[in-house]
Amino acid sequence: MGFCLALTWTFLVGSWTSMGAQKPISWEVQRFDGWYNNLMEHRWGSKGSRLQRLVPASYADGVYQPLGEPHLPNPRDLSNAAMRGPAGQASLRNRTVLGVFFGYHVLSDLVSVETPGCPAEFLNIRIPPGDPVFDPSGRGDVVLPFQRSRWDPESGQSPSNPRDLTNDVTGWLDGSAIYGSSHSWSDALRSFSGGQLASGPDPAFPRNAQPPLLMWSAPDPASGQRGPGGLYAFGAERGNRDPFLQALGLLWFRYHNLCAQRLARQHPHWGDEELFQHARKRVIATYQNIALYEWLPSFLQKTLPKYTGYHPFLDPSISPEFLVASEQFFSTMVPPGVYMRNASCHFQEVINRNSSISRALRVCNSYWSRKHPNLRRAEDVDALLLGMASQIAEREDHVVVEDVLDFWPGSLKFSRTDHLAGCLQRGRDLGLPSYTKARAALGLPPITRWQDINPALSQNNHTVLEATSALYNQDLSQLELLPGGLLESHGDPGPLFSAIVLNQFVRLRDGDRYWFENTRNGLFSEEEIAEIRNTSLRDVLVAVTNMNPSTLQPNVFFWHTGDPCPQPRQLSTQGLPACAPSTMQDYFEGSGFGFGVTIGTLCCFPLVSLLSAWIVARLRRRNFKKLQGQDRKSVMSEKLVGGMEALEWQGHKEPCRPVLVHLQPGQICVVDGRLSVLRTIQLRPPQQVSLILSGNRGRRALLLKIPKEYDLVLLFNLEEERQVLVENLRGALKESGLKFQEWELREQELMRAAVTRQQRSHLLETFFRHLFSQVLDIDQADAGTLPLDSSQKVQEALTCELSRAEFAESLGLKPQDMFVESMFSLADKDGNGYLSFREFLDILVVFMKGSPEEKSRLMFRMYDFDGNGLISKDEFIRMLRSFIEISNNCLSKAQLTEVVESMFRESGFQDKEELTWEDFHFMLRDHDSELRFTQLCVRGVEVPEVIKDLCRRASYISQEKIWVTSFQPLLFTEAQREKFQRSRRHQTLQQFKRFIENYRRHIGCVAVFYAITGGLFLERAYYYAFGAHHMGITDTTRVGIILSRGTAASISFMFSYILLTMCRNLITFLRETFLNRYVPFDAAVDFHRLIASTAIVLTVLHSAGHVVNVYLFSISPLSVLSCLFPGLFHNDGSEFPQKYYWWFFQTVPGLTGVMLLLVLAIMYVFASHHFRRHSFRGFWLTHHLYILLYVLLIIHGSFGLIQLPRFHIFFLVPALIYVGDKLVSLSRKKVEISVVKAELLPSGVTHLQFQRPQGFEYKSGQWVQIACLALGTTEYHPFTLTSAPHEDTLSLHIRAAGPWTTRLREIYSPPTGDGCAKYPKLYLDGPFGEGHQEWHKFEVSVLVGGGIGVTPFASILKDLVFKSSVSCQVFCKKIYFIWVTRTQRQFEWLADIIREVEENDCQDLVSVHIYITQLAEKFDLRTTMLYICERHFQKVLNRSLFTGLRSITHFGRPPFEPFFKSLQEVHPQVRKIGVFSCGPPGMTKNVEKACQLINRQDRTHFSHHYENF
Repeated sequence: MGFCLALTWTFLVGSWTSMGAQKPISWEVQRFDGWYNNLMEHRWGSKGSRLQRLVPASYADGVYQPLGEPHLPNPRDLSNAAMRGPAGQASLRNRTVLGVFFGYHVLSDLVSVETPGCPAEFLNIRIPPGDPVFDPSGRGDVVLPFQRSRWDPESGQSPSNPRDLTNDVTGWLDGSAIYGSSHSWSDALRSFSGGQLASGPDPAFPRNAQPPLLMWSAPDPASGQRGPGGLYAFGAERGNRDPFLQALGLLWFRYHNLCAQRLARQHPHWGDEELFQHARKRVIATYQNIALYEWLPSFLQKTLPKYTGYHPFLDPSISPEFLVASEQFFSTMVPPGVYMRNASCHFQEVINRNSSISRALRVCNSYWSRKHPNLRRAEDVDALLLGMASQIAEREDHVVVEDVLDFWPGSLKFSRTDHLAGCLQRGRDLGLPSYTKARAALGLPPITRWQDINPALSQNNHTVLEATSALYNQDLSQLELLPGGLLESHGDPGPLFSAIVLNQFVRLRDGDRYWFENTRNGLFSEEEIAEIRNTSLRDVLVAVTNMNPSTLQPNVFFWHTGDPCPQPRQLSTQGLPACAPSTMQDYFEGSGFGFGVTIGTLCCFPLVSLLSAWIVARLRRRNFKKLQGQDRKSVMSEKLVGGMEALEWQGHKEPCRPVLVHLQPGQICVVDGRLSVLRTIQLRPPQQVSLILSGNRGRRALLLKIPKEYDLVLLFNLEEERQVLVENLRGALKESGLKFQEWELREQELMRAAVTRQQRSHLLETFFRHLFSQVLDIDQADAGTLPLDSSQKVQEALTCELSRAEFAESLGLKPQDMFVESMFSLADKDGNGYLSFREFLDILVVFMKGSPEEKSRLMFRMYDFDGNGLISKDEFIRMLRSFIEISNNCLSKAQLTEVVESMFRESGFQDKEELTWEDFHFMLRDHDSELRFTQLCVRGVEVPEVIKDLCRRASYISQEKIWVTSFQPLLFTEAQREKFQRSRRHQTLQQFKRFIENYRRHIGCVAVFYAITGGLFLERAYYYAFGAHHMGITDTTRVGIILSRGTAASISFMFSYILLTMCRNLITFLRETFLNRYVPFDAAVDFHRLIASTAIVLTVLHSAGHVVNVYLFSISPLSVLSCLFPGLFHNDGSEFPQKYYWWFFQTVPGLTGVMLLLVLAIMYVFASHHFRRHSFRGFWLTHHLYILLYVLLIIHGSFGLIQLPRFHIFFLVPALIYVGDKLVSLSRKKVEISVVKAELLPSGVTHLQFQRPQGFEYKSGQWVQIACLALGTTEYHPFTLTSAPHEDTLSLHIRAAGPWTTRLREIYSPPTGDGCAKYPKLYLDGPFGEGHQEWHKFEVSVLVGGGIGVTPFASILKDLVFKSSVSCQVFCKKIYFIWVTRTQRQFEWLADIIREVEENDCQDLVSVHIYITQLAEKFDLRTTMLYICERHFQKVLNRSLFTGLRSITHFGRPPFEPFFKSLQEVHPQVRKIGVFSCGPPGMTKNVEKACQLINRQDRTHFSHHYENF
């Protein structure tokens, strides 16, 4: 045996000894990718080259659409009819199984078209209902997926250029199945040591498949195992499909390493590359010789023509006809099982997956198996190779065993598929011609009858041909190449298949410049060629396995009688384990809950942000209150320390609240935890008090029932605590002289008997309704709907009496107010401390229906405190003070004395110290109309509109002077232009025209902006809906991708150009240019909000689109995803896509998208109006997340999963402009500015006067941003300049409305002591423009300021007066300034400015109207008296009692509509009046509404510009 081994080795490598004298590499090394084999046609045979057709393509449209049902039979039906048959029929030529799988190995070396094409196209195979394998339940909706193969994108353009598939491997017999089809693949297989291929722990096996080697790793259809583990690294991507291909791959792997080892011993001076290339050259040559001169003759039973040399003009490209012919003929010879034997001819039993024993490996259960239990050692592989060499293959006919027909490895979600049906679909995908056309094209005699296809089959089994012909409707011309070629085969390939295969191999041999027999390529000498020709596969097996050559037949592709080691018997399915059934995977299984939680979490981002903002706002509010020192403790709270703790029960539907109960002489005080008085109960005889205690549930409840009050119900933790309070109560009641009763009830009955505050309020509501129904003669039905059993309740309501606290509450006042005390004492005729229905009715009748004399007499009696029938000056002052209490005592004692003296003097009573009623009424003689409509306003009771209309006062302006009509019908100056009565339709049209006129710039800019936004959305939506079919994305996720990409384009544009709205310096500059005629730069902030609001809506839609995309991607197979995302995925056959969380959190776009949603949620919530007001610093800090936002946007938009990045197209220009604008601001922000003067004004206003920086130019109405160095140099706040442009210094009036402004006020407080004040310096940024600075562009302008919103108008007023005083030409001829303030004391600093304006306004340019809104309704008694006093003061001293100004003071809210109508009469020649408002949103809305109503008329147009704060 040793002699035989030595002889074999000498025969194989003996000739290599002479090569030692040659150069290590003296030939042109063949490329791994097949390029440049042919020096004229470099691409021929290369990886990725087209398949070369032998017959013209046959497509349904002549270009690329495949033929199919109903023109051609269902593939599964055809497979069942023509290819199904029994297993266990031996080969008629005694071909071995080794020859079958060697043929598959050769095929994998030459061609591979299994890789799906991109975009993914499907030719799914419909399964007939009731199919026993794939649809046993008869659902009828089963479809086996089939994906079309990769094609050359330059083909498929026209009928003259139909679709051609590409070859994924080299089209040469160059050992690509051993070494790979690319240099990188070969490098991944090499060890780079000794010229060998890399091996794993066992040198007889290669390394496991691992990156960067992308081996096909389809799941095991029998066990479901997946992943690269247990698969070997071969040159063929699908070399691990079954153990039989694996065994041949291992054979050539070991043979290469064996050759490299021998060469290394013979040539120790050679390096790795020399050893590898010499071994590779010899292995490829041996492989070519065996494939062409040993295997092919056994396959075709024909001898190839003699080799005549290299033919450079012969195209060797693989034909699609060859692919189908060879692969399908091999499939008919595959047995259901494969034997294993050793060198002693012992056929081994194999271990199945379920640990059972069988006599052979079942083919259907061996596909893509990992770590097969029977193939763990090199000896196991040898046994499999020897077993295949001794086993007879299945018969060469049309029959295919079930292992291939029904249980071939499936694709996508199916673990199994019908291989023959798939091959039929592959043929249609390839556009193969019909059987008859192919025969004609190859010069074969025509077939005209079905039985002539295979006469032997027609005689022995005519049903097969009949069934096939029936499927093709008896039309032989429709018979496809694949079934026709199989049907004509019997023992050998039929004439068609033989001609195709022979043609292909002849072209491969003669067109290969590196063919081993080509003596001109310098690869081998004549002697070496002869030695290679004498090498067979048996020699390779003997050399690799070290077995005795006598254990193998000379030609391992046949087994003839007399050859060693005959098989036990021809294998059939009997005795073999059953095939694992087909299963269908659910890619989304187990992901539903997590996916829902993820989406829910993303949706909770705004809620979390909202909660965070709420917490921040609460903390800021608490800190602000601490900063203001607003603790609730007062002098009273110090007296209330030490009360009894309890819980007050407020009703069944109300929560209990913790209280402290204090017993004081004559009263019981109930306070809350902050020591605020909640309720005071007066204890005065002869009240009858009931004390009811609970007798169950721990005896912890107490009910104190006092007549004419709602009851007090207290709950205690322990009975002892209750007992302490009861003892104290008894003592207090006895001390007050009150009678009381005491008894016990069950706790439920006690609470049922209690009268709660809510019940008392319902009672009082009924009380007031019936009261006013009698006074105003209102229909009883309007007094309120009462229940059916309401007679008792009405009686109870009418007999109830009001306490002083309830009376004060009904008037909206405090119980201790002087007005309440006087009115209550006057009305309480019986003096019992309560008002009955009759007592309240008597006094209400006087105010509602009484004459002026009766009302004045009533007031006289109210304030005749000593009851002597006279009112002294002191009592008169006390009367006025009771009225002024409602406006927070806005007048000093000196002012009150002055107004009383003026009123006495005006009436001729300057010599009197006391007034009779007649004198008092005479003093009010000019105000009978006011007194006639004077009433007593009760909270919660609506006064009829008739009375309101009669009582309304409004300011009107005549052309001569400003005058006020009081309590008179509306008077108008006659119009100087003809008036037309317009219909509602004309008014609406006029209003619309005025709206367009007023907002034409806004409308134009918004229209252009949204047109661009919509255009970008539509362009991307149209592209992905109709123009992106070549990408395949819309076939996977149509709605999701259209929505996500369309909104992405719009969002990119919006988030880019929103930066321009924040370029304040640029906007300030541009608004002075001609562009201001077309672009409303003053609306930049509103436009910013509009863009942001739209962008967040689009962001939500964008996210929704991506949620759809993620779901669809999570259920899409890897073959589809690799087309859509070639940079992320490689289709390695594993099929399972990435889970949803991978898309969300493990991809750059996904993770940045999630972070963007979080950042946007924070920014948008904190930027909302509510939270911006409560925590400006929170808004300011969170809005600086825009830097992170844009970083994430750039990363998110630049990754380009679907398309090339486009965000930079939109972002670059706005970003550069914004950065430039910021640099301008930074250049001046860091200049320290000294504060010249700081003054703390009333109502929390801080006046700062500071240096004017050099070159600082501004216009009246503009604003700046400041930062105080003592409060941090990064937090800037905007304030309007109150100084005029001509002044040398700048000034601001800042109201302490938040923490920052409050701390600013503290910092600039005057120093305590004699030290000179050193004020912290400021940083200044600005000035910035706004709409108010356009006041001078109107001939008549109306300035409306509310609250601190008057600051821009302070600058404007001073500027106007200055310009008029220096005779500066100003287009504006008249300004009406309306100052709306809660009380004039809030902004006394503005009164000083107005006073200065009045003194310097020599040309009567400015008309000022002040509205004090804190006062009650104009028809209220108290307001009427103040109004009378004001008119007296104005008449006598020509200035306002409240402000000291010549300006007119009004009470209540300004009636803008009548005011504007009066302006139309005063200025009839003015076509357009500018209205500028600044203040609370409610006020600016009222101004806007009034402008809209006025603009309905075809008269003067009011153009409104507003700014909210």
